[in-house]
Amino acid sequence: MTDNFPFHHFSGTHFEVGKQHGDALQPKILLHLERLQRRFDRQGISIVQAEAAALGYREGIRAVSAGLDEEIRGLAEGAGISLGAAFLLQLRAEVFVQLVGRHGAEQECTTFAIQPERGAEGRGFVGQNADLPAMYHDLMTVVRLSVEDEPELLMVIPAGQISYIGINNAGLGVFGNYLHCASWRDGFPRYLYTRVALRNSTVHEAEAALRELHRASSRNVIMLDAAGNAVDLENTSDEMVAIAAEHGFLTHANHYLNEHLSQHEANPFLENSQIRYRRLTGSIMASESGLDPTGIAELLRDRSDVGNELSIYPEDDAREIDEEDRNMTVTSVIAEPARGQIWVASGPPSRHEYHLFGFADDTPTGSPMTAATKETA
Repeated sequence: MTDNFPFHHFSGTHFEVGKQHGDALQPKILLHLERLQRRFDRQGISIVQAEAAALGYREGIRAVSAGLDEEIRGLAEGAGISLGAAFLLQLRAEVFVQLVGRHGAEQECTTFAIQPERGAEGRGFVGQNADLPAMYHDLMTVVRLSVEDEPELLMVIPAGQISYIGINNAGLGVFGNYLHCASWRDGFPRYLYTRVALRNSTVHEAEAALRELHRASSRNVIMLDAAGNAVDLENTSDEMVAIAAEHGFLTHANHYLNEHLSQHEANPFLENSQIRYRRLTGSIMASESGLDPTGIAELLRDRSDVGNELSIYPEDDAREIDEEDRNMTVTSVIAEPARGQIWVASGPPSRHEYHLFGFADDTPTGSPMTAATKETA
């Protein structure tokens, strides 16, 4: 398949960017909310309850960034939805844990950072296979955000979500994984960590900013900057540990690697996460050096062990659950922050071609990666 995500460029104040986002993506935002309502309905939770719970996090967001609060308010106005609905779009996981009493996520994401010493021609790369419930498969889009007085951003997001994964034009890339622990609380929500980090130009500055947050939830954050500095930040809501690159790279899945933080581990799919982590780590080690986007794409297309593969199809999930809840790779992203470009596959990369996006006006719709192979079925 060669289909590609839509691309949108929003610019102005935070409120104006949010309003443009809501207006441009309104049909997908409404579909996103319909699916969230069904997801909560299956747990006996009404959408009214979910929206009210989401609004409970508003002060935690405003305390960190009045701008992000304004952007969410603009999103609500542009899409013609309630403010509670707009906040719920940012807080799916936190609200689920708060109201249902358990994590609703499964094997969400396998990430990597490759420093210039291991990359082709001294180039550095960071990215991930983003695994989410199948309800997100047709909601993803590529956005370029030009917010006044902040670095420009190039992100892949679900429609209606103002922060997920991506890079800025200052040379920083920020990606993430779900982490399971029991210490979630009121505070600043996990998906917005990306926007806080991307206000900065270096890994060091971004790490310092993330450490200052009163975090509501856990999210592994992996980052690379234009100078080739990389770090992986494992965290709970109240602790954070930095993991340094070894042999010129980092990888992560959905379990804690740090011995101290592993005491908080609550992932029911621990073995799957460990297998994916070992497989990507081993594949990068075996490649020695000279990895480029085409080579990285081949690693992310891994289907060598169905059930523990890196490129996940919804039909791989054999659980007796609703089809919208099945786990799958909804996008795969390879980013080169130093050059301000990302390659994006609009689904499992073993089925979908990667397309290139950048900050330059001449790459608004994504040109395909050359010499990239994928399954034809």
